[in-house]
Amino acid sequence: MTMKNTPSPQLLFELSKPGCRAVRLPACDVPTKPLDELLPKENLSETAPPLPELSEPEVVRHFTNLSTKNFSVDTHFYPLGSCTMKYNPKRNERLAALSGMADLHPYQPESTLQGMLALLHQSQHMLAEIAGLPAVSLQPAAGAHGEMTSLLVAAAYFRDRQEKRTTVLIPDVAHGTNPASAAMAGFKTVPVKGTPEGLVDLDDLTAKLDDQTAVFMITNPNTLGLFEPQIEQIAKKVHEVGGLMYLDGANMNAILGITRPGDFGADLMHFNPHKTFSTPHGGGGPGAGPIAVIEQLAPYLPSPIVVKDGKGYRLDDDRPKSIGRVRSFFGNVGVLVRMYCYIRSHGPEGLRQIAEEAVLNANYLLSRVKDTLPVPHGDRCMHEFVASAASLKTQCSISTMDIAKRLLDYGFHAPTVYFPLVVREAMMIEPTETEGKAAMDAFAEALARIVEESPKLLHDAPHKMPISRPDEVLAARKPVLRWKEEGGIGD
Repeated sequence: MTMKNTPSPQLLFELSKPGCRAVRLPACDVPTKPLDELLPKENLSETAPPLPELSEPEVVRHFTNLSTKNFSVDTHFYPLGSCTMKYNPKRNERLAALSGMADLHPYQPESTLQGMLALLHQSQHMLAEIAGLPAVSLQPAAGAHGEMTSLLVAAAYFRDRQEKRTTVLIPDVAHGTNPASAAMAGFKTVPVKGTPEGLVDLDDLTAKLDDQTAVFMITNPNTLGLFEPQIEQIAKKVHEVGGLMYLDGANMNAILGITRPGDFGADLMHFNPHKTFSTPHGGGGPGAGPIAVIEQLAPYLPSPIVVKDGKGYRLDDDRPKSIGRVRSFFGNVGVLVRMYCYIRSHGPEGLRQIAEEAVLNANYLLSRVKDTLPVPHGDRCMHEFVASAASLKTQCSISTMDIAKRLLDYGFHAPTVYFPLVVREAMMIEPTETEGKAAMDAFAEALARIVEESPKLLHDAPHKMPISRPDEVLAARKPVLRWKEEGGIGD
């Protein structure tokens, strides 16, 4: 790890001063008892935990100062291809924080939750219309969780039909979480080759389809930012062998209101609300990953589902073929409220405009970047594109990682790097629909300046961050999580 001269922030333990308090409670006005009379002695520690002692201003300043060191969608341009970090309107945060939304409890009687259940019921119908698929579950807690839930639904469907199907086919330009989701759902994964143009190789797909094929998982538009023109033909081939076509909906922000997965042959899909609509990112928690399916798969969706009958709205648990719950209560409802507000704010025409502007922004930025870094797969894209630093790596030993690290010095979060694997020295760039021309121009100009800088300067970048290049593998495998009371961080 290379350390810079910028002083590192102190830990709360280092700021601690004995006797400092953020809260002072009044004297107890009821009879007290020793703790060992209330709890078993074997559950009590002989010494108090070494918690830091600070005043309220010190705690607030510590975390506020730490926050200024972050790159975020609220502070910087964040062109993270595939993961899609876009600015989220604060209006949705305010609406989700209203007391009638935030103060509900899942154990309340359903008669007192009619407003929230109505909102969730409408959300199911709106997502069904957007997807072109009639049945929806809102339970999954993130995009990859939605993938796995969809595959569990597919597995239940084939079990019910007494069909033993073991294989999930996945293109090499699919989303990176697809193989893991398939494996966790109990399937064997088989890769499908791509063409030099970055699309599905139909001959390879045809050769691998058989009576063991359960699902073909396709990301469309794919991770190269290309819409698959053969999608209906692909769906037909999958259906001819009795399989299901799963649409990874991570890139729905490119086709909202323009085309629907159900219309071009998808049988099931998931949504990433943080990418397509406006919610917190799932990895930062909490997230959501609703799924939509064809009518034949509806009985197997997670229970409960919100339904409406003569008595109002209720949670329907009477679903004998359901795969059961995949999330506590009804999922991350606060995230779903934000999604609902975003969809209702835009309406059908507004959702289409989101897609059009996401595609316009990506193509504009592609046109600015392609003379600096080659874009191997065409002069046009959907919502994102993949540039390559392979020629720079060969000619002057400048890698994609060097460029990504140097972008931090220019005030930009780096794009996704080294993915997809089909492009050498890949840099996956997505401006999203929320960025203006000025931000994209500044990013393109920074890239152009960076590739003209000396390799030595770039190899040591970033130069303005407290930490330059941590050992990311070591940090993942041996994180420092334990505090040593003797006065230091544990191993």
